[in-house]
Amino acid sequence: MKTKIQVVFYSMYGHINSLAEEIAAGAADIENTEVQLLQVQELVPEDVLLLSGARDTRKAFADIPYAEPDKLAEADAIIFGTPTRFGNMCAQMRNFLDQTGPLWMSGALVGKVGSVFTSCASQHGGHETTITSFHSTLLHHGMVIVGVPYTEQKLLDMSAINGGSPYGASTITDGDGSRQPSQLELDVARFQGRHVADIASRLNGTH
Repeated sequence: MKTKIQVVFYSMYGHINSLAEEIAAGAADIENTEVQLLQVQELVPEDVLLLSGARDTRKAFADIPYAEPDKLAEADAIIFGTPTRFGNMCAQMRNFLDQTGPLWMSGALVGKVGSVFTSCASQHGGHETTITSFHSTLLHHGMVIVGVPYTEQKLLDMSAINGGSPYGASTITDGDGSRQPSQLELDVARFQGRHVADIASRLNGTH
């Protein structure tokens, strides 16, 4: 029996998508895992996406299927990715999670592994609060929260400004979105995917 991992994300300019791909690759490193990469629905009007330049950047991952709230119950672990909006998750992810009431009512996600990653415009722009505030929803669902332990030594790297914390992988985008994820940030993301899949496999009895 394979351990099923879903990586569910929203990305506007591609930064979260880049981390999501690394996380999915890390999860796939664990034997007997089945990984799905899924995105949540856009809420921003098409004309606004065009003016912001996001319409073109989103084309790069337009082929990734959309997540369905009821299908979350099929996963053994779900790794959520959201950009930071004032220290919280984005509206698109909030809207998606607000549709999971029936799963909460039935306890369908109780005991499943939950994890979060994010992006932010600046070094102190809310990476950690975005992830920890996201955890509240996962705890209401009874999920087992997993972050990035310091066995990933790159969290201690002080040679440059990077995202990433014990709460989860993250990347710094700069105010205009011009900064792409560094190799260290991508490495931390891959570690997170591998770590979550390993724990889910152990809980699932497939490790």
